[in-house]
Amino acid sequence: MAGGKLSARQKMINLMYLVFIAMMAMNMSKEVLSAFGLMEAKFADSNELTGERNEALLADLEKKSTEKPEEFMVPAAKAKQVSLASAKFYNYIETLKADLLREGKYSIDPETGKLPFEAMDKTDILDEAWFTGDRLTKKGEEVMSKIEGYKTEIRDILGKDVKAQKVLANFEKTFSTEKVENKDGKKIDWLDYHFQGFPAIASYTKLTAFQNDVEVTEANIINYYLGNVLTDAVSLDKYKAIILADKSAFFAGEKFQGKVVIGKYAKVPPTGLSIGGQSIDLNEAIDSTGAARLDFNVGGVGEHEIDGTFTFMEDGKPLEIPIKGNYVVVPRPNSATISADKMNVVYRGVVNPMTISFAGVPDNKVSASGAGLKRASGMGKYNMVPTSGREVTINVTATLDDGSKVSDKAVFRIKDIPKPTGKIVGQSDGKLPRNNVEIGKVSAELEDFDFDLPLTVTSFKFKVPGQPSVTCSGNRLSGAAKAALRKAKRGATVQIFDIKSRSNGPAIKPATPAVIELAN
Repeated sequence: MAGGKLSARQKMINLMYLVFIAMMAMNMSKEVLSAFGLMEAKFADSNELTGERNEALLADLEKKSTEKPEEFMVPAAKAKQVSLASAKFYNYIETLKADLLREGKYSIDPETGKLPFEAMDKTDILDEAWFTGDRLTKKGEEVMSKIEGYKTEIRDILGKDVKAQKVLANFEKTFSTEKVENKDGKKIDWLDYHFQGFPAIASYTKLTAFQNDVEVTEANIINYYLGNVLTDAVSLDKYKAIILADKSAFFAGEKFQGKVVIGKYAKVPPTGLSIGGQSIDLNEAIDSTGAARLDFNVGGVGEHEIDGTFTFMEDGKPLEIPIKGNYVVVPRPNSATISADKMNVVYRGVVNPMTISFAGVPDNKVSASGAGLKRASGMGKYNMVPTSGREVTINVTATLDDGSKVSDKAVFRIKDIPKPTGKIVGQSDGKLPRNNVEIGKVSAELEDFDFDLPLTVTSFKFKVPGQPSVTCSGNRLSGAAKAALRKAKRGATVQIFDIKSRSNGPAIKPATPAVIELAN
């Protein structure tokens, strides 16, 4: 761009373009290198966590091998072999990473604890160490030999057990070293494809990712041995047949409906089924899920047992598994259960919480109605707010499983809020010092009332013997009332009456008077 017969000005412009493009390439390169560094750090953290989990899994398997050696000793020994082989190969990869850092003269920054990602752009470190022309160096051959050696060790440990074939297939796929097709459609050697011509940080990250493959492989195989043991330890003769009734209780005259299931039923079809000594036709009993459905008339009211056998073939011999279960038959309901949560009556003007249900019938199939009755949140919960009249009737209807309906009703008395008790300084009678009466607070309280209904005194009258009554606003003595109090003799009885109050709901009757003897 800067040569030829171009003018000096054009040559300068072209040179500036080259410098600009080079600067962009350098910036992009730094971003890519940093991205590889961040990825390497993620893999390193993952390797540490996976390694800790693998140690815990192996320790658990080894513990089980001492508790139940007949079931866990062989799997634990194989898992230990996998762990040793993986650790050896993992550590070898670590030496490759150390060689790369040493040859590139890279080191971890003591302040940040990180490698100099953006400076790790050399591509010739592994190129010179592992490749020579179209062939591998002795070091490159060693790398491939170590990979193949690790694969051989894992294959030998897993053996030819058909149950391990899926795990082995995943392992072979993860550590495949077959030739890889590049972007030009040409197949090249695995090591060449993954490591030749890459910046140092990219190769370092790939090696860490390769270590991650080792850790994950170890975890998969140990988990396989744990799962395999559980499959073998729970032999078919240790299974229990389980009865799953469509509902927990049945009405007299209904048919029992439910299922009998056995673990791994779909893979071990039964050869026979009997309930109560009667043989069941498997062609009709076995449904699409592999469960055996039961369908018979239930007995009378009370608890009943289900007794039978499931027959399977194991090792060429019939194996009978006993069926044990029970169910309860309850009478068909003809009355509802209706109860007020706090009393046997309902009070006018307040929210009365109630629970309404029908024995043996789910809440979503029960409906209740009555003047002032509304459904609340919760199973069978309602609120009753009566307004007029002396009684209220609650009607309840339930829909049974067969579609029929049953009804019931209950009558509740409606009572007014009781008259509150008038008090001063918390007392309705007795002796009090004159000063306590003068500064005391008058209150109206609903004693022995089951609802939390706060009352606020709005006015009252105050009477001293020999003096006219004084009307006070609020809940304390007015100035006129205090003046009358000062004229009262020692031992005189003062009255606080016509105590009016209000609530946040219904109207409240005047409270009973408070009668206090002056102690001084």
